[in-house]
This record gives sequence, structure tokens and C-alpha cells, in this order.
Amino acid sequence: MSTDIKKKPFSEVIRGETPVLVDFYADWCAPCRMMPPILKELKQNMGNSLNIIKIDTEKNPDVAIRYQVRGIPNLILFKEGNVLWQQAGVIPAQQLQAIITQKLAEYEQSK
Repeated sequence: MSTDIKKKPFSEVIRGETPVLVDFYADWCAPCRMMPPILKELKQNMGNSLNIIKIDTEKNPDVAIRYQVRGIPNLILFKEGNVLWQQAGVIPAQQLQAIITQKLAEYEQSK
């Protein structure tokens, strides 16, 4: 993740042109620890066409509550401030990439 994204407020990051995949997690969550290598592979495959950020639900409960994150890990795909997809659980990188590609295509068609 680029450092300029880290300096922006969350609401501004998710409103951008570039889609953003947000990984809601907690340090104590065992399945959450499976996500970093999956997200790294996803970022390598998708490059700059996707931003990926991680949000610790323990340190940012207000954001987790706002997006009704009830189970973790929880992934939410945003584009231009819109939630395109949300799912809890560990998802393999290839499946995740296919879902993201499909949801972005559906979003572009609906505009």
C-alpha cells in the first residue's frame, strides 16, 4: 500500500476512482492471519488497478459498525464511495480476483 493512501481519511480513500478492497481484521483472529499472503498475491496480480487497505476492528470500531462488520476477516470492495461487495471469511486469491473483476464490471455497466 502506498504511503499517500495512509495519510488520507478513510472516507476519502474509498471515494476514489481506483477500487479499494478493505480487509477488516483483529490481531487475535486466527483466520485473519491467513489473509496477508492472499492479499499480497492479489495485489501482485492486480497491480495499481486495486488498492488494498487493512482496518483493525479493535482500533477502529466506528468504521466496523458503520459497515456492519459482524464477522472477521471481512472484506468490502469500494469504488467511488459505493460498496460493491462484502463477505466475511477467508477467500483464495484467484477467487477473490474473479469476484472483484465481476463486481467492477457490473458496477461499470450500471452507471
